Amino acid sequence: MNAAGTASPIGAGRQFPRWSQLGPLLRVDLGGTGARARLRRAPDVAGIREIARRRVPQAVFDYVDGAAEGEVSIARSRDAFDSVEFRPRVLVDVAEPDPSTTILGRPARMPVVLAPTGFTRLMHHQGEYAVAAAAATAAVPYTLSTMGTVTPERLSETRPDGADQWFQLYLWRDRGRSAELVARAREAGFRTLVLTVDTPVAGARLRDVRNGFSVPPKLTPRTLMNMSRHPGWWANLLTTEPLTFASLTETGGTVADLVGQIFDPHVTITDLEWLRGQWQGPLVVKGVQTVADARLVVDAGADAVVVSNHGGRQLDRATTPLEELPAVVREISERAEVYIDGGVRTGADVVAAVALGARACLIGRPYLYGLMAGGQAGVSRVLDILHADMTRTLALLGTPMLKDLDGDSVRFRRQR
Repeated sequence: MNAAGTASPIGAGRQFPRWSQLGPLLRVDLGGTGARARLRRAPDVAGIREIARRRVPQAVFDYVDGAAEGEVSIARSRDAFDSVEFRPRVLVDVAEPDPSTTILGRPARMPVVLAPTGFTRLMHHQGEYAVAAAAATAAVPYTLSTMGTVTPERLSETRPDGADQWFQLYLWRDRGRSAELVARAREAGFRTLVLTVDTPVAGARLRDVRNGFSVPPKLTPRTLMNMSRHPGWWANLLTTEPLTFASLTETGGTVADLVGQIFDPHVTITDLEWLRGQWQGPLVVKGVQTVADARLVVDAGADAVVVSNHGGRQLDRATTPLEELPAVVREISERAEVYIDGGVRTGADVVAAVALGARACLIGRPYLYGLMAGGQAGVSRVLDILHADMTRTLALLGTPMLKDLDGDSVRFRRQR
């Protein structure tokens, strides 16, 4: 009101801004334009994925990003995580949320295991070395694949003190060679053996078929054209050691070619019992999709199971792991640890899975996006994002300690 008692006109009392007021608003972001700056600015795994898509040839990105046939399974895995509702508690001290846990008796900074992936040096020339180093820094386990591009022995030479490294195995037609590989992993100091059981034959990964994907990449007119758009990637590929499957003798062709030549479609539960006799350390079975099979493999000696449909890359429209998880936990959790993979993209996804009974989540695509986006720094950025997600989610959920999560913390959203 003015002195006469009437309302002041709009805009009355304005003044020219002082520099002290403008200065803070005119700060220039000098964060840079390089790879590390791009990684820092990416707020989530989706942002890292977009950086990765631009930095590698389409066939490489599609190998990581794609799944089998119509890619229904991976879409359903994501839908399952999206359908989870958190049920937060309030008036709880959440000043120091802690997502740490133990995995097979070893402390881990968060309930995450880096899953085994093949062709890893195809995504970035640092390959498994970069992934293993990032995992060690983040204090989470890393799993080297039978289809990896580095041998167990060579990776072990760079293992930092205290790193928790696992080795993943496919059973080959030649059991003698399988036994030899297990012995090599044991001698190289790998603590845990992971047997993948959902790949008796290769799934139909149609993106790879359309792209003519093979290892090593074929120099077709299409790939030569793609070179011009990704010269750095090609330069790294062509100037570092040849890209091969380090633990295999048959190293060329498509995924389906290799699976058909080497993997044994006759594998049964007796082979798991045989493997239990070959390996004295922790034994994990990956690719369990039903309660009955979870019970079967634990009876045969597994210390942990991974409820997994291979990231939707084998049988399309297979069981959705997150939906199957609670029943598997009820059946075997008193005798074995239960993990899950497929569709995990955020720390909140990990928290949801732990609340539903999982000890940990295996991740593949997220860290491969990071590897493509920026090598070791990209993998570390993904792990930092997931840890920050988990810490924030635990605080907002009103359950600051991961060990206190339970089924009351989450529920599947009702269909409306």
